[in-house]
Amino acid sequence: MKISKTIHADGLPQPQRSFAMIAVLLTVMMAVLDGSIMNVALPAIAQDQNVSPAHAIWVITAYQLAVVVALLPLSALGEAIGFRKVYLAGMVIFGIASALCAYSPNIEFLTFARVLQGLGGAALMSINAALMRHSVPQAKLGRAIGLIAMVVSISAAAGPTIASAILAVTTWHWLFLINIPISIIAIVLGTFALPYTKPTRTRFDYISAFLNVLAFGGLISALGNVGTQSHPMLIAGQFVIAITAGFFLVRRQFSRERPMLPLDLLARPVFACSIGSSIAGFCAQFIAFVALPFYFHDVLHYSAVDTGLLMTPWPVATAIIAPIAGRLADRYSPIHLTGIGMGIFAIGLFAVTLIPAGSPHTALAIIACLMICGVGFGLFQSPNNRLMMTSAPRDRSGGAGGMLATARLTGQSVGAALAAILIGTGGAFDLTAIMGVAAGFALISAAICEGRKYAIRTGIIAPHGADAVAKQS
Repeated sequence: MKISKTIHADGLPQPQRSFAMIAVLLTVMMAVLDGSIMNVALPAIAQDQNVSPAHAIWVITAYQLAVVVALLPLSALGEAIGFRKVYLAGMVIFGIASALCAYSPNIEFLTFARVLQGLGGAALMSINAALMRHSVPQAKLGRAIGLIAMVVSISAAAGPTIASAILAVTTWHWLFLINIPISIIAIVLGTFALPYTKPTRTRFDYISAFLNVLAFGGLISALGNVGTQSHPMLIAGQFVIAITAGFFLVRRQFSRERPMLPLDLLARPVFACSIGSSIAGFCAQFIAFVALPFYFHDVLHYSAVDTGLLMTPWPVATAIIAPIAGRLADRYSPIHLTGIGMGIFAIGLFAVTLIPAGSPHTALAIIACLMICGVGFGLFQSPNNRLMMTSAPRDRSGGAGGMLATARLTGQSVGAALAAILIGTGGAFDLTAIMGVAAGFALISAAICEGRKYAIRTGIIAPHGADAVAKQS
């Protein structure tokens, strides 16, 4: 294969397309795994580095914060200089940072290396959907995005198991060293296979990038501290910084031709509805993800292993349904699929509250309900992401992809904070109230999904890529 600068109007030719998809999926897998395997490794890292668990948690927090604050700036950079360049640079940074993590002499250096790794991961997460849109024909975009959702679900579910297997035979350092050969493979594939996109040469807006760091970094930090022992003034200060920076960030975007925070895309009702439904949906998901393990372990008295097994059917069901939903979204109305998916998701969440504790069939009933949740969420996620990408012009795929990832992380952070508040308030663990709130957010997401029909009927829809959606509806 040769490095090509040919711009393909509707997807890459084979076999280049297959190699490009493998490269993107490999990097998605690594970025998600490195966010999920650390939970299992933290005790070993804390013991090896002789630090407290609270100190070791920064290994996770540093990675998450770096990803969150860099998503939108790097997606804008991808549009300016080309997605392939950002991908390759991110992959190189991710691989080097993984080596630095493995050979860190102390916890401070490890935390710094995780920040660097998070920046590399953000480069990959922010543009993976955009790369898929330029790699795959429009008629097959749904199934391609479904594959991304499948890999995300499998990686999230398999992360703790992979970490446990590695730690059983060797040290935590190999959790990072294993990334190096995969990074090399992804770099080689990406160099030759990824699509060439015409750069806009837009000047990078450093002021907007700085305001973005303060706004999203402050928001995620504040949400992470809600429900913990953090001082209320610290949390309030973080919210003030986030809101103030967010105000000036939004104000600055109005004067930009290609804003880093894509207000031009949010002005499109279909895109805005897709973002809103994604935030509400992931919020519902994480309320349940955070609360249910506590319920299984502390109330039903299942072991840690059993608790992990009970949670596994959810991501497994999502991984199975997501590519199927992507294929359906290529043939039928994605709007109908997203609304139905969120409705099923809400039913699964509420059904958990109806399971009697102490019954011989409690575990089986829990598995069945969480599989319903996984099916509903899988039916929602792929079609919703497809709508999000196709309702934006092709040359704004970077901004759309950055917002897609930002919406997911924002929803997850809000959901985790709400779960902490709901668990921490009151005396006994009130599963009905917690899952009721989660189901409520799922229904809000479903209502937003159905609201997109009005945008299509009235013709208020993105002109690029929306014709197929309108015809399907």
